[in-house]
Amino acid sequence: MLTLEKFEEASEIVKKVTQDTKLVYSDYFSAQTGNKVYLKPENMQKTGAYKLRGAYYKISTLSPEERAKGLITASAGNHAQGVAYAAKAFGVKAVIVMPTTTPLIKVERTKSYGAEVVLYGNVYDEACEHAYKLAEENGYTFIHPFDDPAVATGQGTIAMEIIKELPLVDYILVPIGGGGLATGVSTLVKLLNPNIKVIGVEPAGANCMQESVRRGEVTTLDSVNTIADGTAVKTPGEKIFPYIQKNVDEIITVSDDELVVAFLDMVENHKMIVENSGLLTVAALKHLQFKDKKVVSILSGGNMDVITMSSVVQLGLIARNRIFTVSVLLPDKPGELVRVASVIADKKGNVIKLDHNQFVSTNRSAAVELKITIEAFGTEHKNEIIEALEEEGYRPRQITANL
Repeated sequence: MLTLEKFEEASEIVKKVTQDTKLVYSDYFSAQTGNKVYLKPENMQKTGAYKLRGAYYKISTLSPEERAKGLITASAGNHAQGVAYAAKAFGVKAVIVMPTTTPLIKVERTKSYGAEVVLYGNVYDEACEHAYKLAEENGYTFIHPFDDPAVATGQGTIAMEIIKELPLVDYILVPIGGGGLATGVSTLVKLLNPNIKVIGVEPAGANCMQESVRRGEVTTLDSVNTIADGTAVKTPGEKIFPYIQKNVDEIITVSDDELVVAFLDMVENHKMIVENSGLLTVAALKHLQFKDKKVVSILSGGNMDVITMSSVVQLGLIARNRIFTVSVLLPDKPGELVRVASVIADKKGNVIKLDHNQFVSTNRSAAVELKITIEAFGTEHKNEIIEALEEEGYRPRQITANL
């Protein structure tokens, strides 16, 4: 069903609604990994994610009667926007069921394209079950976000663009949630050049496809727990699973902590906002066991609400030791705060928060506690500041930074 002819057809059709997301060569990630790393910025699409491709192509294959019934889907956000945008382009009704945990920006943008949004369930799988129920009750045409060969074909048009632009690519890294994107990309890659390796990347807390491949059958996880909400899927697609088994060369996982650091890297070095699911392939670059290869990381989306963004930036700064907190004990007498501040200032540290607790001991004259949150250049600079405090006899104790 996923043939070269269908991929070529889809590539022409999706051009009606997609942006031209040229590869971006990354000096930073290339230097970090010893490979030539290119980014495929699907976060720059009109709806902020690649999902528009599969949604638009799928809807284009429907009959006028199927479209006239109205469309319905379930999505954590990006497929929702893709279906909403495509439905508007075709002039048909769209109902989108989204988990209650979906970031606000995705909910609001989906509504902005004219779709009716229903919030239901805590994860995608619960929302999907409810969407099927509504489809049956109202006669809507269901557009599955990943377990549909036509949708996967639309997503696979990304691979066509990558290979046209970088014919000698060695590895393509693709995020995996339910598996639609990985199915389309890997299948087309193997049709065009079987020598190109495709590596799927999942969040460690939602590795349903990795478990399914390991067991040789579609497997449902008991639960999912990840900040990568767009790939928080408990059960991968059954229809597309055989394509994953055949065409994806390897599946690796990355932790949420790695995604936090990857977000900071992307913002600082490429000035791009990429959501956590879209960063899976960036975080995975450090796991690669080879050098001197041409690698493309697909950045699948960039729809992230500001509050989440702020939290991730702070956590990233803490993870990189750019912000840290220490606790010191000092006598409660004039001049001690100035003395501590002077030690930090001499080492070019920037104090951004102080918490002075006089009641840590019954003998205030002997000791009060001072918690200091400090901005540093990184791990080496942080260690220099701590060593300077130790040399002054303060015996600093590092604690979790709290901004």
